[in-house]
Amino acid sequence: MKRIIVEYEKCDGCKNCSIACMQAHRKEAGSVYDLDLTDPENESRNYILKGENGTYRPLFCRHCDEPECVISCMSGALKKDPKTGIVTYDETKCGSCFMCVMNCPFGVLKPDRVTKKKVIKCDFCISDGGQPNCVKACPKGAIHVEEV
Repeated sequence: MKRIIVEYEKCDGCKNCSIACMQAHRKEAGSVYDLDLTDPENESRNYILKGENGTYRPLFCRHCDEPECVISCMSGALKKDPKTGIVTYDETKCGSCFMCVMNCPFGVLKPDRVTKKKVIKCDFCISDGGQPNCVKACPKGAIHVEEV
């Protein structure tokens, strides 16, 4: 299984990973400067926390071995693919109860900020060949994909 691995000491908080994620999930082509922020798709599936000591901590879905989000999903909208290990989200099955959001031990899942009806979570850029755009956009090499 592949996972996004973070080397926190390399992160300088540039947010290129978040911007690349937003760009990858937008419906219409364009530059980052014309992102329609009223569209719930145009949200980053990751984020960067800034520590009190000036360090940064990128947070990504870990596609856990035993994902609490999947276990707590009553509608079956979240599933773990046994071949790839990727936790997938089916918006059409989601009941918007957000039990997955409440049970994610890493605080990565979130409701979309516009409609508050769907879950925003990493899809590992499967539609782009499984090489996450956030990883490709990191100029410091702070995030990379590893087989685990």
